[in-house]
Amino acid sequence: MNAFLTRAKRRAFGVQKTKTLPARSWLQLSIMDNCEMYENTSKCIASSKSMECFMVLSTQAQKISIATLCGLFGILCIFENCLVLYLIFSSSGTRRKPSYIFISSLALADLLASIIFVGSFVNFHVFNETDSSKELFLLKLGGVNTSFTASLSSLLLTALDRYISISRPSKYKLLVTRKRAWTALGVLWLGCVANAFLPLMGWNCCTLNSACSELFPFVDSNYLFTWICLVLILLGCIVCAYSHVLWRAHQHVAYMEKHQVHAGKQNARMRMDIMLAKTLVMVLTVLVLCWLPALILMIYSIFVSLNNHLRKVFAFCCTLCLLNSMVNPIIYALRSKELYSSLRMHLSRCRRQLRTSNDSPEAESARRSSMMETVCEDIHAM
Repeated sequence: MNAFLTRAKRRAFGVQKTKTLPARSWLQLSIMDNCEMYENTSKCIASSKSMECFMVLSTQAQKISIATLCGLFGILCIFENCLVLYLIFSSSGTRRKPSYIFISSLALADLLASIIFVGSFVNFHVFNETDSSKELFLLKLGGVNTSFTASLSSLLLTALDRYISISRPSKYKLLVTRKRAWTALGVLWLGCVANAFLPLMGWNCCTLNSACSELFPFVDSNYLFTWICLVLILLGCIVCAYSHVLWRAHQHVAYMEKHQVHAGKQNARMRMDIMLAKTLVMVLTVLVLCWLPALILMIYSIFVSLNNHLRKVFAFCCTLCLLNSMVNPIIYALRSKELYSSLRMHLSRCRRQLRTSNDSPEAESARRSSMMETVCEDIHAM
């Protein structure tokens, strides 16, 4: 009986009896055998061997592709979001506006997501490094969850800010103040941290002895389902808010076309609100396109068992979430006139400083000395 099962297993993996496989191939088969033991289990085995089942990248080409994508997106994301934060807080005009306070929260969340996600994801899937305990793994997973959830929640606050600005423009400054904006951000980040670290605090399949997720080690399937529902609710609220914003923006455009003779400061304010609303709709569109593939696979994994191919697809879909964090600052630079003007001002200031340093007396003296040496060498050569 055992010999029959061994032959059947070899045929399933495409291994012939007469062939000898390399040690690495036998190791991969051993890992796959162990993973079969953990499928459809209701018990968590808190060991580093069980985490090897989630290392789905089997070829060197797949690991190089993931490392390249994460490295490229991560570096650009860090640079762009740091630039956005610098432009916002270096100008007193932008850092006092609630709209840019929410955008700075979005940039901070994307910055943290790029740092924590790239480090954890590459170490796990590319270098196959397992943590010494499930607590350390859940701590890293909580950091990634916090940053991505805060990014989505910051977009919701920005959508509500635009909704109030267009629906009640006369009372906007009274309703949306700096104090209320910072208070909302404080509640937002505390809520994201509390929700993200629930698995670390006990809501995991190890503590509850419940069904584990097939995509994340030690994560309870019910928690994953709850988190997906939260994300879908946030996306639904954002879509509803922006649908109303676009409808009111269309009304503003039609109104301004009919009453161009009365164009003034109020119409300029309306045009600014419309442009910012369109910018944030672009951000939302990119967000949905980047997150939708990963969310679909998460939902699918709850009801249907995933094979290794779909797990590999999910690993590549996770990099799209990082792509979203990289694209957001680019949209701000292209659509926000204030940030673009601030960037141009800083670049022109740097050029003037470089020109001034090149025209300093020391530089001029060195230039003249070099010219004299060249003339003397020419005379000596003659």
